[in-house]
Amino acid sequence: MSVFSIVSLTFITLVAFAANSVFCRLALDEQNMDPMSFTGIRLASAALVLGLIMLVKSPASVTSIKTLNSYGSWRQAGYLFAYAAGFSYAYVTLPTATGALILFAAVQFTMLLVARLSGHRMNAVASAGVVISLFGFGYFVLPELSSPSVIGLLVMALAGVAWGMYSLAGAKSSNALETTGANFIRCLPFGLLLMLAFVPSANLTFEGVAYALASGVLASGVGYAIWYQVLPKLDSSVAAVCQLSVPIIAAFGGVIIVAEPITSHLMFSSFAILGGMLLVIVGKKRKI
Repeated sequence: MSVFSIVSLTFITLVAFAANSVFCRLALDEQNMDPMSFTGIRLASAALVLGLIMLVKSPASVTSIKTLNSYGSWRQAGYLFAYAAGFSYAYVTLPTATGALILFAAVQFTMLLVARLSGHRMNAVASAGVVISLFGFGYFVLPELSSPSVIGLLVMALAGVAWGMYSLAGAKSSNALETTGANFIRCLPFGLLLMLAFVPSANLTFEGVAYALASGVLASGVGYAIWYQVLPKLDSSVAAVCQLSVPIIAAFGGVIIVAEPITSHLMFSSFAILGGMLLVIVGKKRKI
């Protein structure tokens, strides 16, 4: 794979990940779609796409129940479902950029905390990065604690914790695409039950369903498939730095597509949180 192909596919993947936030806000805000229907459609369409990709790549991975069960686990699927449901529910009240920033920060803090509890020590540079990020996070959420969106903020943070745990649970998988596909398939009964439970409050429009399908098929299914093809070609630190751009891309998407404002408060918070995380990544590469 050429350098141009790696760069291009990486950029496409990052845009796809950020697009999840934009599609969710368009469906929930513009179309007043209920978050549970969005979650169910997103999970089902992503499972279908990933299942088809797995079928083409390795037919036995899908056609054999025994082989399919060897990828992922119900615990990982639980984390994935908790993330997807929390993500959708939080975006009922949160702007695109705010949700993406809270999600990303919660994921990173979760992974750092688990690493610390597992005995991994950080050097001075990484420790300084954590402090700066925590300061930025505190500066960002403090004014929000008295606003109506505080529930959405807390739910998105919990969604980030779930995604962080999902990432850690699948970190050692040698078949990342198959593992993710199998876990999305395991989420199907959860998504169906969720949609059935909220049928009385369901609100579906053609545009809303289209956005949910785009989130599942393109931003999740195709996005993950491309990412796991490119990831082995990237250094782990490069991959981590690339992911720092997802909240920024989501913020631009919110401004351009959803017509949401970007405040100086959000910009300063983003700079502190993402800059601190960059220091953590740099610190991991240094020996002090």
